[in-house]
Amino acid sequence: MRRREFVAASLSAAAALTPARTLMAQTGSQSESARGGAARLKGNLKQSVCRWCYGGMPLEELCRNAAAMGIQSVELLSENEWAAPKKFGITCAVANGPTSIGKGWNRVEHHERFVKESQRLLPLVKDAGIPNMIVFSGNREGLPDDEGAANCIKGLKQIMPLAEKLGVTVVMELLNSRVDHKDYQCDRTPWGVSVVKGVGSERFKLLYDIYHMQIMEGDVIRTIRDNWDCIAHFHTGGVPGRNEIDQSQELNYGAICRAIVEKGFKGFLAQEFIPARDPMTSLRQAAQICDV
Repeated sequence: MRRREFVAASLSAAAALTPARTLMAQTGSQSESARGGAARLKGNLKQSVCRWCYGGMPLEELCRNAAAMGIQSVELLSENEWAAPKKFGITCAVANGPTSIGKGWNRVEHHERFVKESQRLLPLVKDAGIPNMIVFSGNREGLPDDEGAANCIKGLKQIMPLAEKLGVTVVMELLNSRVDHKDYQCDRTPWGVSVVKGVGSERFKLLYDIYHMQIMEGDVIRTIRDNWDCIAHFHTGGVPGRNEIDQSQELNYGAICRAIVEKGFKGFLAQEFIPARDPMTSLRQAAQICDV
């Protein structure tokens, strides 16, 4: 299952789900409010949920259900969607940025357009109270890794003064290039860390996707600890399959989340798995697994 490219088609997320899962998302369960809500989370780790995984469910319904569970954010929203979580007392932890997964900062010919759009978006992100904006490296398409990193650094440095002034963190996501996003360049932690260090700003960090980096590297907890200062946000997902993060898959999310909490993390960890059964039951269970 490939994650859709958010900016290019943010209003058609249902296409990223199989028809059966889309129907399940639409009709599979009562809302949390109809259930009378669930036990509130302890909140040692702020949790979010990625909207695209529930594309068959109306955004406001997802926000209502997330808030009832104690989840504090619905993320990866475009600017016409940013107001929805606020209606339910929660936020959007990550706004969609100017790039797509396949076309990102690693190509100099895109820089002028991305800089201009970033300069437009970043003040709006700030005004909406959103702490992060996501960007992508883009695909290699034959570009050597060192050149791709240098190009990303060159482009991102152009928007850092504004990001620093506004207090908005730009996060580049680590994605796997083996299963889901063939040829994506920011596919290993050391490469992403080299870009963070090259940019040299507290307002540029990595979005460490646990699912993707388990596929590419493994050794998740050690990698997180060793690169702590370069990470601003986390995503989940069960390996293999990108489904529920329960005992049906290989990662110990309780241990991973404890390691994150022990480091004093103040940002968000977002659930980004594709439910293979009743979506809200699975989301509630995932939130409880990560509630360490």
